[in-house]
Amino acid sequence: MTSEESVLDGPDELDDFSELDSDYEASLKPRARRKQAEPEPQPPKRPRRTAAPRVAPSPHSGPTSSHLQQQPRSHRASRQVSPRPVTAVTGRIQDLTAQDIYDSVSSGRGAMSALVDEWLDSYKRSREAGLLVLINFIVRSCGCRGVVSQEMFDSMENAEIISTLTKEFNEDSVDYPLSTPGPQLRRLKAGLCEFVKVLVRSCQNSIVYDEYLFPSLLALLTGLSDSQVRAFRHTSTLLAMKLMTGLVEVSAAAFLQLQTAQRRYDTEKSKRVQDRALDRLQETVSELRENCEELSSMMNTTFRGVFVHRYRDRLVDIRATCMEELGVWLRTDPKEFLNDGYLKYLGWTLYDKQSPVRLQCVRALQGLYQEKEFIGRLELFTSRFKERMLSMVLDKDLDVAVETVKLLLLIHQMTEEGFTEDECGHIYPLVYASPRPLSSAAGTFLYDKLKSVIASPGKETEKRNNAAFFQILISFYICSEFHEHGAYLVDSLWAVAGSELRDWETMTALLLQDSGLTYEDEGALIELMTCAMRQASQATPPVGRTQGKKVLNMKDKKTQEQDRKRLTNHFMPLLPPLLAKYSADAVNLKCLLRAPLYFELEMYSSAQALEKHLDLLLLQLSDIVKKHTEGTVLDACAKVFSALCSDRYTFCSRARRTVSRLMDHLTERFSSYLNELLEGAAEEDEEYSAATALKRIAALSCANDSTGWKLLDSCLEILKSRLESRELNNELMVAALKCAGLHLMWAKVNAVNSTPPEAELKPLKKEVRVFSRLCQTCLSVNQTEIRDQAFELLCDLLLLYSVGSVSSTPALQTLSLLPSDSLCSELSAFLLDFIFTDAEDAELDGSEEEMKMKLLQKKRNQLAGYCKLVIYGVLDLTAATNIFKHYNSKYFKDFGDIIKETVSKSKLINPVLSARVVCLSLQQLFSEMLTEGHSRKDLNEISESAKRLAMSFGIDLHRVRKPMMTLHMDGIRFAFRSSQEEGEEEQHPHLDFLEILTEFTFKLLPQDRAQLVVFLKSQCPPAALSWPSVRLYRRSLEHHASAKSKEVEEDQDTGSLLLSPLPKRKRTSAQGSAASTIRGSWLSSNSISSGAHPPPLTSTARKEQTLPPNGARRAEESDAGGALTEVDSEEEFSSRVQMRKLNTTRRRHLPPSSSRTPSTVEPEDLNAHLNLLSLMEEANEQDEEPEIEDFESDFSGHETGYTLPSTRTTSVMDELFD
Repeated sequence: MTSEESVLDGPDELDDFSELDSDYEASLKPRARRKQAEPEPQPPKRPRRTAAPRVAPSPHSGPTSSHLQQQPRSHRASRQVSPRPVTAVTGRIQDLTAQDIYDSVSSGRGAMSALVDEWLDSYKRSREAGLLVLINFIVRSCGCRGVVSQEMFDSMENAEIISTLTKEFNEDSVDYPLSTPGPQLRRLKAGLCEFVKVLVRSCQNSIVYDEYLFPSLLALLTGLSDSQVRAFRHTSTLLAMKLMTGLVEVSAAAFLQLQTAQRRYDTEKSKRVQDRALDRLQETVSELRENCEELSSMMNTTFRGVFVHRYRDRLVDIRATCMEELGVWLRTDPKEFLNDGYLKYLGWTLYDKQSPVRLQCVRALQGLYQEKEFIGRLELFTSRFKERMLSMVLDKDLDVAVETVKLLLLIHQMTEEGFTEDECGHIYPLVYASPRPLSSAAGTFLYDKLKSVIASPGKETEKRNNAAFFQILISFYICSEFHEHGAYLVDSLWAVAGSELRDWETMTALLLQDSGLTYEDEGALIELMTCAMRQASQATPPVGRTQGKKVLNMKDKKTQEQDRKRLTNHFMPLLPPLLAKYSADAVNLKCLLRAPLYFELEMYSSAQALEKHLDLLLLQLSDIVKKHTEGTVLDACAKVFSALCSDRYTFCSRARRTVSRLMDHLTERFSSYLNELLEGAAEEDEEYSAATALKRIAALSCANDSTGWKLLDSCLEILKSRLESRELNNELMVAALKCAGLHLMWAKVNAVNSTPPEAELKPLKKEVRVFSRLCQTCLSVNQTEIRDQAFELLCDLLLLYSVGSVSSTPALQTLSLLPSDSLCSELSAFLLDFIFTDAEDAELDGSEEEMKMKLLQKKRNQLAGYCKLVIYGVLDLTAATNIFKHYNSKYFKDFGDIIKETVSKSKLINPVLSARVVCLSLQQLFSEMLTEGHSRKDLNEISESAKRLAMSFGIDLHRVRKPMMTLHMDGIRFAFRSSQEEGEEEQHPHLDFLEILTEFTFKLLPQDRAQLVVFLKSQCPPAALSWPSVRLYRRSLEHHASAKSKEVEEDQDTGSLLLSPLPKRKRTSAQGSAASTIRGSWLSSNSISSGAHPPPLTSTARKEQTLPPNGARRAEESDAGGALTEVDSEEEFSSRVQMRKLNTTRRRHLPPSSSRTPSTVEPEDLNAHLNLLSLMEEANEQDEEPEIEDFESDFSGHETGYTLPSTRTTSVMDELFD
């Protein structure tokens, strides 16, 4: 098995090797099993045969071991205890049965060593009886009801025994012990592994060399692993691999003993002749060498007899077990296994279609790369499979991707060349990935890379090292070009670089001192610093990166509290200077103004010295409000003022006085220009000053009650005058709308809290109605900012002053605001003209991606506001038709989650009316299609929308019975609406609507379908029953009723066919049955796979009836379950890896909305989902795991092999880093 030996030359030879399985199986079985009348006497010293050295797995040598075929019986019995006849077995030995061993192993109770010792006692008394108990234990572990009797054991070969057991196998169920889910499976699997481990350890000094137990056991396991029965194949492969692992450990220990004995022999040989004592040492060395050769022979035959076939088995667990144990062999006995002949199996299986197998491969490689002395032997493997390992960081299975990143980190640390920057570029972007385990692993890789870049020529202090670390991190953040995502980068690095990211002193020193940072560097550092403050203060991941249901323990909470106090103590005196330095920079101010929200604000009142810093902070906030007009900066200031004015703090009165003085200043400034604005005599500068003052007031009003400054009348007058004169100033009008709307919202809050008399509410009621009419007028203006602001304020006010909001307080019911019909029409028109349209997107070119994202965020907010009006009953449920009819592929990515949630909520409000609205929305789409010109493409798009809407009704057909009947009856009436007036087929324009209704027929119960058939006949004239659309709809109703019985019959027929074997051939896609064809209209939107499942087991007795004779049958049986084929020989392994052919299939999938978390319609929840990562939705049409076809040696067909592609699919990261 050394690297100099030959390896598998190719898949052709592998297929030839598979034909030898039956002969190989017989050769391992001892030739004579009949009972002996008299045991043969042992010779004084056993003549040892010369075992062939172990070679790397090659089919040329065949799976048989020549010494097992040629060795005399007396030699095989040299090391064993004298056998006794089975008839002489005492009752004590017979007490331990196969069932007893199975019960003890499966329960997990009792000491495994005691169980093995008890069995060994029986084996020493009678080899045949003990081995028979062990064989029946293996059969029982497979779940087989059959028992191997003494007569079968004596007279049959292994193949005949397995065939007999197969006939007795329980085929009533597909389950067997190792397939049973739950804790029972874990206990049984752990028990079997422990039993084999203890058995080998107990036999390692004597019985393992008796040439009876282990060869017989391995021969049986090899035959079982080649069975068509999955239970036999799975269980025997697990036991064989664990047995192989035990033998590898024994072989490694024996080799160490041989080396020690050889050194002692060489030392003794170097002495003078008269002082030598070589006879005893020479005998010991010879015996140890023979032991190693015998172990090597057993391992070699087991590897080629079981592993070489089963590592490509169709069953995932079998392939994963083979890869897991191969990793153990490579680590335990590197001198024999750690070469390209065995490493190639790990490399090939990195391309496996199933993630558990790839995961075991990656974990096995991690164990190898952890050892420094293995790196030299892994150089060829690393160079050949580096590209594949780098691509696996985007594996669709999260665990595989995470473990691959950890593996790449080991390779980078342990190898001298490491990875180039281009290769590291595969891993760097993962720090911004949504899954936290993957981003944390990538953060560890990035941290190791950044620390290695820091030059340390001398003994530097920690502070200087941290400063260098921040400079490199800033460069990476800027070069990554993912600005505004610093929170994700910090969260990825927090576990490994938490000490550096908590170094507030170094960060503030770099900002306040002349450290040579550029403007861009300072902005990046401020962003990372505020993100680190948030992480330390809140200890929560950023939006879109969840950490499961992890709850902070007491230690974590204490650490979080200490971090919060520490950063508060540090930043309280330094935040005002930072704000003063960047007071003119809106971008950096927006970040710095988030810092007070992470403070322990109560500490401002803990000492008199800190109150001075509070005054400085309030002064800086006031100056920022007076200087800036950017909405983001003003909103940030308003949030800080709101936090400082909270009643929880004793210093809140000081903050409120500051806000009051600021509001007085801004109100006075606005009032000074009011008369000129109303008279139309204001100049441009005066309009700008008034607009900026009103904008600042509106920003502060978002977090503070502004009703005391009586600005509502002034704002309403400005709006009236401007709308009448049509002199629209965007900034002035938007600020006036926002200020007036916030005034009315605060007035409602105050009214709820104080409950004033009805006389005092009449002015407020009048003001609300006047403002709503002004907003309605603004909906028709051509200024986008004014129109959008008016729509959003109308949605909020209609909800806040709705009948439902004041129903619990009778005194406030006079304030209820009901939308007029004209207002409802205006809102609906806005929805169609400015939300469900691509006009604004078309105006933006591809380079303005950020503007497109902001526009999409605005549209989602507006759509959510309108949906809330429908859900809370402000608008009639029929107003949702304009929403439902856009539930299609065109708008699904942008608005699908909001529309889906609205559809679900409407069904809770009124299921029947919701179904009528769904039907009405489809009718409107159909009518629009007729006006624009009938086409099959348009009809298919409407059918797609109908299919999505049908899936929203759920799976409980009894619950949706009445709504479905109502929907179908409304649809039938619509289809024949003109039939009472016109009598000819061409005069019925709505007949094709019945094709759309067929998308809802699978939601009907059988008795309802029969009623609908009768209703259909009553609504259409007799001649219409032969028209295509009517026949299609009627057939869908009738066939769904009869499809159930047909499916049952066909499933029974299919089941009987599946039990019959098929000759080995290239896999082709199965033709759909009649039932599957009938269900095709709705199965395409389900996650139900249409392909027939392979039979769980097939009895050998049935296979023998159709299998070809002789070698062809043996070749087919030997490859049962083989889904992967070996690639070419060592020559090709050294050059490139040839992969096998695939037949990729697409998984039938649900609409993408089914995998999306339904977004609520609350504003804060919507805003939480409007970040860049959440808007870039992962594509839901994922490729199914490709089915790897059986290998065919000739490629002369019309299909050619191609390289196996990556198993990952398009994801958020692909879109994000494209």
